[in-house]
Amino acid sequence: MTDPLDVAGLQRRLADFAAARNWQRYHTPKNLAAALSVEASELVEIFQWLTPEESARVMADPDTAHRVTDEVADVLAYLLQLCEVLGIDPLAALDAKIDRNERRFPI
Repeated sequence: MTDPLDVAGLQRRLADFAAARNWQRYHTPKNLAAALSVEASELVEIFQWLTPEESARVMADPDTAHRVTDEVADVLAYLLQLCEVLGIDPLAALDAKIDRNERRFPI
């Protein structure tokens, strides 16, 4: 049985993966932010010419669903690595941002 997934555990796995390949020197904030942007663009590319209705059904096609899932994973991986390098707790950052948005955009 595998351990339940958690952000810190995933960040450790990503750090271990990079360390085993001696990639840490490339994982600067600048490089990670650039890689995050590239991966987000690859996700956008999948949806680029779809109608809103087609985009809502994107996961119905197994090949496209696989591509979307892989790109989401790539975006999340680079975001988690960037947070690790910068010392940002991504869940705390999101929680604080939601709090600010609730105050900024009241019902």
